[in-house]
Amino acid sequence: MEYESVQAPWSPEHQIQRPKLTTKILDKEEKATFPLDGKVPRYLHFATSRENHWNQERGYRIQIVSFAGDALPQTSTMERSISWNRYKLAVTKRKEEEMTSTCIYNQNDPWDPLVVFADFIDNETIINEDLVAWVSVGFLHVPHAEDIPTTVTLGNGVGFLLRPYNYFDADPSAKSPDSVYFTAQQDASKCEVTHVACLQNTASCSPSLPPFTYNGFENLTGP
Repeated sequence: MEYESVQAPWSPEHQIQRPKLTTKILDKEEKATFPLDGKVPRYLHFATSRENHWNQERGYRIQIVSFAGDALPQTSTMERSISWNRYKLAVTKRKEEEMTSTCIYNQNDPWDPLVVFADFIDNETIINEDLVAWVSVGFLHVPHAEDIPTTVTLGNGVGFLLRPYNYFDADPSAKSPDSVYFTAQQDASKCEVTHVACLQNTASCSPSLPPFTYNGFENLTGP
């Protein structure tokens, strides 16, 4: 995303800055690494030369939901053992000898690590190659009273999304076995239109579950 200066239609003597979506091809490993304290493009798109029905390159988009915390300073003698922590995202050419970003022995001897992730990034080309996306995610949770009786998940999510981006010709979930689609001219109560209308017949083998009961926090509020 970039900003461009254009003439204001309602005030020709002034300029306005408007956002513009631009495409930039990252052809080397060094260009496809994003430091933990740096900016990440809004859209990270891995594309192939194959096109879908709409003449768009098939690919996937990486959408990072949460980032790791502060990186260990590179001046530390232990830093090379966890040098993957320098990056939010790093894209490298796939190699059999670069299967993991660290190893179990690094924790015992972090001053002389067997695997140094930073060495994976040696500026090789990533065009028309099998690629590996190394994503660092994380969050910091400091325990507090509202964690009792259990820590809530809201606001504590961590991870990233690998989303199809022009990979299909349409939403593939429309063809899922449990999907329902009918038009206004069809009777939605008929079994031949939607199997959900006949759920009692099709799911007659399902178990009979007792009514759900909940006693609140009885065991927590007593003496």
